[in-house]
Amino acid sequence: MATNLALDQDLLERAFLLSGEATKKAAVTRALQEFIARREQKRVAELFGKLDWDASFDYKAERSREP
Repeated sequence: MATNLALDQDLLERAFLLSGEATKKAAVTRALQEFIARREQKRVAELFGKLDWDASFDYKAERSREP
């Protein structure tokens, strides 16, 4: 999808330096990916202390590849 954006040139230059990306598209794509990941992590972190722990759950058995 083609989109025209008016981007702040100073922010874009900083994004190039920090990300190592060479194109505007790559820099914006990485920025969006990191923004989304950070927001998703924040939502998960907000659940700490709010979920009940099942002491009988055997996480090691869940890792087993055998049926």
